[in-house]
Amino acid sequence: MTISTETLRVIDLSPNLIGFYDGRIADTRLFGAEPNWLDDGGYALGICSYAIHSEREAIVYDTHLSIAHAKRIRDVLAARGITHIRVVLSHWHLDHVAGNAAFADCEIIALEETARLLREHATAIQSGTYDGPPAIAPLVMPTTTFTGNCVMQVGQLEVHLRPLDIHSRDGLVIFLPHDGTLLAGDTLEDTVTYVAEPNRLANHLSELTRMATWTIARIFPNHGALRIIRAGGYDRRLIAATNTYVRKLLTLQNDKNLIEQDLRTFIADDLAKAGIDYFEPYEAIHRLNVAGVVAASRTTP
Repeated sequence: MTISTETLRVIDLSPNLIGFYDGRIADTRLFGAEPNWLDDGGYALGICSYAIHSEREAIVYDTHLSIAHAKRIRDVLAARGITHIRVVLSHWHLDHVAGNAAFADCEIIALEETARLLREHATAIQSGTYDGPPAIAPLVMPTTTFTGNCVMQVGQLEVHLRPLDIHSRDGLVIFLPHDGTLLAGDTLEDTVTYVAEPNRLANHLSELTRMATWTIARIFPNHGALRIIRAGGYDRRLIAATNTYVRKLLTLQNDKNLIEQDLRTFIADDLAKAGIDYFEPYEAIHRLNVAGVVAASRTTP
């Protein structure tokens, strides 16, 4: 099945940064009516991959929802005179690596942990049985891996790759020191973070605190509101709101009232500060988060 890219929006976010945003369109799905990771975990929430470019070079940060999306990204970059592309993966989850095959002739850079997790689950991912359909076949693996921080050069730009144990243990963000831009992957999300690893929330909280010490001027998450991304990104209130949300999740086992709250009530204080948008589909994400955190608290010694 060919995935449509008719609703993909290409957004110039700065002289050196392009966003490729798809989704958050009411009553629209790309893959099918039945539950699937592409629609429910990516398209419905809105998803944006990014390209940092300078001179004739570019780094593509995540390869989007499908090979068709990735090919569109390559076409846009080629039309702008880009001749050398490298890919950086924010983490191993399917909606961030699905288009890797369109960049099979490029260097694909990731943390060693990202490559390990992809190898571990490759058979299930390629058969469509890991997180359900659609299958990602072929699943093209990273060609270059590293641990710790990494500094790259893209044309005239210095690009910092920084690991963060938030959302997924293999989180990798990009920081651009020349203008304070943070490409956050899924370490930050609007309306709220999706808790993929509830037993690691304390790690996530510590890492959010570390992130908050950086000289960040604007933030572009992979899942966020199109109007905010298009207007120049989020400010540091997104970090604070995520920190508050994780802290509250960590207190759930001691407060039954919190467990029963809907998302709008749970995050009312941060919504009032206008640092995040309320997006109704995140109610379902919040219920999953609460269930996962409560279950993890019952099994933790």
